[in-house]
Amino acid sequence: MKEIKVQDAVGQILCHDVTEIVRGVVKDAKFRKGHIITAEDIPVLLKLGKENIFVWENDESKLHENDAAEILRALCQGENLSASDVKEGKIELKATCDGVFHVDAEKLNEINSVDEICIATVQNNIPVRKNKSVAGMRVIPLVIDKKKLENVQKIAENALPLMKIAPYKKFKVGLVVTGSEIFHKRIKDDFTPVIEAKLKTFGLKVDERRISDDSKEMTREKIAEMLDLGCEMILCTGGMSVDPDDRTPAAIKSTGADIVTYGVPVLPGAMFMLAYKGDVPIMGLPGCVMFCSKTVFDMILPRIITGERLTRENFTKMGVGGLL
Repeated sequence: MKEIKVQDAVGQILCHDVTEIVRGVVKDAKFRKGHIITAEDIPVLLKLGKENIFVWENDESKLHENDAAEILRALCQGENLSASDVKEGKIELKATCDGVFHVDAEKLNEINSVDEICIATVQNNIPVRKNKSVAGMRVIPLVIDKKKLENVQKIAENALPLMKIAPYKKFKVGLVVTGSEIFHKRIKDDFTPVIEAKLKTFGLKVDERRISDDSKEMTREKIAEMLDLGCEMILCTGGMSVDPDDRTPAAIKSTGADIVTYGVPVLPGAMFMLAYKGDVPIMGLPGCVMFCSKTVFDMILPRIITGERLTRENFTKMGVGGLL
């Protein structure tokens, strides 16, 4: 690449887009990379404020920003992601379905530590809608040393691709509502409508519903009944605090389920519980899920219904950003 005066550029190959900006009217490339400059282009370029222009000069050690962006795209683009055309050195990735966005954050941080590399994404592990832009990538200069892109490729080689959208799956959902006051019909069950609304967002519904008193034995029986009915996800509401008569955690544990966590670094929702009985996730939902607009349940539910099996480590990392 070399810089020359616009008046001397006739016949030369433009090596970068030249953008025209008219406030409220247009912001787009007037001339594209690869355009062969003509005499008629000179006054237009001058009007765009270009006294000098960069044209191609063969250099095998360098990559143009557009070519570099394509390399970054190839490293990043995984399942259920579509890529835009490269424009002014940048490529965007969009979701091709509803689901949860995943990125290898550790590898991405390492790649972004390479000088002149820029890859930006939405937050990790969040639900996104179809056509949502989730990532953008480019290099900072107009041309970049090839060795930097080779370094980036080496960093990513064991983690390809870096990004994907995990689509939602269909689940048969069982709901166990606990509380003697509801079991004996002393008060109305206000928890079920909240759960139904949250499930509806993801195309799910409560397929089976049972009510239990506060005893560990009855709650365990209702969970077992849900398992026998083929429920693929079981939600238990209420009885999740540390009061002596809050026995839902003990009931879940007594089913023989593997406990992932009871208690998470998220507020509201610290008393949340996740366990697995085989492949079936069983969640204990604290009372805050009923009256707070966003809790740990809203963070966890989308990931569960993509089929992701969460671990204790997943929860310990939720403290940063966990004050909802």
